[in-house]
Amino acid sequence: MTHLMKIDVLIAGGGPCGLMLANELGRRHIRCLLVDAKPGTAFNPQANATQARTMEHFRRLGFAHEIRSMGLPPEHPTDIAYLTRFTGTELARLRLPTAAAAPQAIKAMSGSWSAAELPHRVSQKFVEVCLHRHAQQQASVEMRYGWQLQQFTDTGDHIEAVVTSVDGAQSLNVQAAYLVGADGARSKVRHQLGIAWGGATGFKRKFMGGKMLAVYLKAPEFYARNPNDRAWMYVVVNPELRAFTMSVDGVSEFAFHIQMADDAATEALTEADARRLFALAYGQDIEIEILSMATWMAGHALVAESFQQGRVFLGGDAAHLFTPTGGLGYNTAVEDAVNLSWKLASVLKGKAPPALLDSYHLERHPLAVRNTGYARQFADSIGLFEAVSELEEDSPQGQAARVVASDYLNGHVRREFNIPGVTFGGRYDASPVIVGDGTTAPPDTANSYVPCATPGGRPPHAWLQDGRSLFDTFHNEWTLLVLGPQPVDTAAFETTAQGMGLDLKVVRHTGDDLLALYEAPLVLIRPDQIVAWRGHDAQEAPAILAQVMGLGAPLSPG
Repeated sequence: MTHLMKIDVLIAGGGPCGLMLANELGRRHIRCLLVDAKPGTAFNPQANATQARTMEHFRRLGFAHEIRSMGLPPEHPTDIAYLTRFTGTELARLRLPTAAAAPQAIKAMSGSWSAAELPHRVSQKFVEVCLHRHAQQQASVEMRYGWQLQQFTDTGDHIEAVVTSVDGAQSLNVQAAYLVGADGARSKVRHQLGIAWGGATGFKRKFMGGKMLAVYLKAPEFYARNPNDRAWMYVVVNPELRAFTMSVDGVSEFAFHIQMADDAATEALTEADARRLFALAYGQDIEIEILSMATWMAGHALVAESFQQGRVFLGGDAAHLFTPTGGLGYNTAVEDAVNLSWKLASVLKGKAPPALLDSYHLERHPLAVRNTGYARQFADSIGLFEAVSELEEDSPQGQAARVVASDYLNGHVRREFNIPGVTFGGRYDASPVIVGDGTTAPPDTANSYVPCATPGGRPPHAWLQDGRSLFDTFHNEWTLLVLGPQPVDTAAFETTAQGMGLDLKVVRHTGDDLLALYEAPLVLIRPDQIVAWRGHDAQEAPAILAQVMGLGAPLSPG
């Protein structure tokens, strides 16, 4: 018998985007069903870098500390090292704090790295376990792994869908207000909607351009036989091969990726080939246990032409495909979910019109184009670097080649991995639900970030005298910051919010330092921790709150 389930949101896909949506919607008591064809959360390591902004969102939800405890041991280095072989000559290194040191280290940082959290090096397989555990705790969320979306219809009033167990033994009719396709690069949802990719693909490079072999393996002797300092990520640069490996558990598990010159030959590689290639990259014979292996394609910078059609939305890899330089794909996916979730909840609870949902595409599509562009730049930086034939020679020519490579790669590693501008600088300036004030944010650059409270971006961060992060004082929905020693009347915001059914909290900080940082005594912070408006009084509170909820015409800036 086929049963009928009535819910608010059907989520197709149980990766980071889908799981983050389930967490965000569940905390807002929105009834969700998440389906994913896999038997459970990810087995393979997949993405391996959680950026600082993503960690700030995990902190907002209360489990950043759990994420930071996963993956590498607390004292394991999180460095990125470039070498001729894993056991060969080191050419470049970026030293970064360990997981144990990060929470204290961030408190001493300022400028570009003024933040509540530092990045964390952890495989996606561990992140998904944490996200899944917390989503399971939400009473309004049901997750079915081993189930898949079979078909759906947007009636205009609701979504009618059929989900089935992968073995075909069970089927369920679902009636949902909205559907979110977070179902990966080969998204069935995007395909049925007929939404095409924009951007570019097929970039060919010596590295990070073309078909790659990925091997998840155990190498128990990796560290014991390696004379080089430990790192989280090791990148091999030599004229024979280009590869990298990331430590999954800091003990014996690694994710190994290598690019071959011929795509078809890469597809045909066997386990014996994988063992041989890993030994070549390592620099000597070494025993490994292969846990899984597969091929994947580097060289993408693709963004779906639309993130919404009717009652259906796209997020994560269904909406954008990256070459994974900079680790931006998974982090962009998480922010898709953060952006969409509060808007869906607001509409479903009758606090905002469906027009609010139009801002999801308007805000996230330009960010995806921006982020895929940055990832492409990083891929070009490393993939187009020529490893000359003399690089490994024990000769004056070899020494000279290594000096040149070292200089270039030390520059590259900072270009790709010290990216506060990419992490914190994403903005929604053109959004109709942002109330501009006539000011312009600093230029968008990858490797530096100038905090500013110009509406449309991340709020500037500060540590308070009592040791708390300013972000820890924000409400989990709408926050009205009142800054500086002078009293400011907020009654119009509070009364208007109450009448609209908005969950708004007034948070006061009397220090002159925060007033100077934000350059206004009143700042409205959205549920996704984006500055929606700032100003000097509450006179236009009804119009401001109407605009940020998609209810009113945009106000004149200034």
